Amino acid sequence: MAEIIQRDGTWTYLGDTLRLVPGRDKGVSLLRRTLGELTVPLTALAGASFEQGRKTGRLRLRLRDGADPLLQATGGKLTDTTDPYQLTVESDRYGVAEYFVDEVRNALLLDEVPTSPCDTYLLPGPAVPLSVSAGDGTASFDGEHVRLEWNWKTEEAKSSAGTRVLALTDITAVEWQPAVGLENGCLRFTLRSSSTKAPPKYDPNSIELWGFKKDPLMALVAAAVQARLPHTTPAPALEETPPPPQPPAEDDHDALLRRLRELGELHREGVLTEDEFALAKAAVLKRLSG
Repeated sequence: MAEIIQRDGTWTYLGDTLRLVPGRDKGVSLLRRTLGELTVPLTALAGASFEQGRKTGRLRLRLRDGADPLLQATGGKLTDTTDPYQLTVESDRYGVAEYFVDEVRNALLLDEVPTSPCDTYLLPGPAVPLSVSAGDGTASFDGEHVRLEWNWKTEEAKSSAGTRVLALTDITAVEWQPAVGLENGCLRFTLRSSSTKAPPKYDPNSIELWGFKKDPLMALVAAAVQARLPHTTPAPALEETPPPPQPPAEDDHDALLRRLRELGELHREGVLTEDEFALAKAAVLKRLSG
């Protein structure tokens, strides 16, 4: 087992699953706090990484394409702070974060987990029923029907027809777009029986989003619907040819030596067990000799 506890949240690796619990700090995003604890099967992962910063670092999990309906519905548009698969790490826990990454990477190699896209969702998506009010309306979903209700800010051309009730069986696609700059975002449903290219402001099957605090919560509605639609595997991204391996730089050598010292301190403090320390130390020494 490997665990890292931060104000931003607690991540625990349990062998065949990872438990991601958002923190209670006021800086934790509303979307992550509302989504709550996630249990991620190891088979849903494509990789893990840790990026050091001057004051804080960022621990990231990369999921296989098509494994999570939330990521599929949002299309990579979640920000770093709203992405539930990213964790802010304080500088005094960089060694623990790197050890956590090593443990997950080793497990992915030992279990021979593929990085190819999934043909079925490996996470269930947000629980239903749920309801979110943001932008020019309220979207509710009970597992079978989406209900769109309008508020006083809705354009009359859209609100004049009244509340919309969309059957899940009539929905062919759902998308969530955040507001970016002067461009408004939206939660949009594409229907089998009708389609429109109207802007979200006038589209009766869309809720327009203006970049306010609750906008990301509409992504939960999108994910809950996405989880119940026929699974579609995203097209794989084109991979660039990796550059030839370079010999370790002096900075890399110094960083590995610092990490050895950090691991020793964690071991002395009781954060790492004897076995955990031995495994992490062996991994660092292997990189030093390589």
